[in-house]
Amino acid sequence: MGRVSVMVSGNYRDFFVVIATSAATLIGLLFVAMSVSGGRARDHPQVIREFRSAAALFSFTNAFTVSLFGLVPNGNIGYPAAIISVIGILFTAAGVRTTLALPTEIQRRRPQVSLILGLLGVLGFQLFYGIELIQDEHRHTALDVIGYVLITSLLIGIGRSWELVGDRDTSLFASIGFLVGHDPTGSVAAAARAKEVDGADTGGMPTAPVAPSAPVAPTAIKDP
Repeated sequence: MGRVSVMVSGNYRDFFVVIATSAATLIGLLFVAMSVSGGRARDHPQVIREFRSAAALFSFTNAFTVSLFGLVPNGNIGYPAAIISVIGILFTAAGVRTTLALPTEIQRRRPQVSLILGLLGVLGFQLFYGIELIQDEHRHTALDVIGYVLITSLLIGIGRSWELVGDRDTSLFASIGFLVGHDPTGSVAAAARAKEVDGADTGGMPTAPVAPSAPVAPTAIKDP
């Protein structure tokens, strides 16, 4: 058994058990929260809500799957880490394309960019060090980085889950905006709500313009 295999079954076994258990619990809580709570997710367009919920689910699933494969005796965790990171990069690219397809006024580019960059950073490190473990499973430093990446993946999923069901955005830029008295989500949220309400009132059909009424001719009053 190689050096890394001993570490995974020994020192790292408890770590991967904790990560897998935490990810499984968070996945269940995410489904429950999305089914029973509307939260501030109603302030965003449907496509953005779907992308964020999928990002949260993928972040939890990434940590869960890699940790489970890390518990396989005599296995090389580099293979699942690299494969799932490639899938995640393709998922993130699809999210970028979906965001750019939205009208500019409802894209919410700053929060989307922070989410996309976070995912790409995590998946990039996971892919790089996963390939290193595939090439040489005795690189314990690469296994350490994979562990940090899995923790970060859980944190990203938690952040995205709170944005879906919470009362406010907890990102750095949003927090600074609230401190200086500016609501960075107010105008976009109002526009999204107005658009959805208008679509609900008209059954999803555009409202037909109302033709102007003809002027009324003045009525002559006769003197008695």
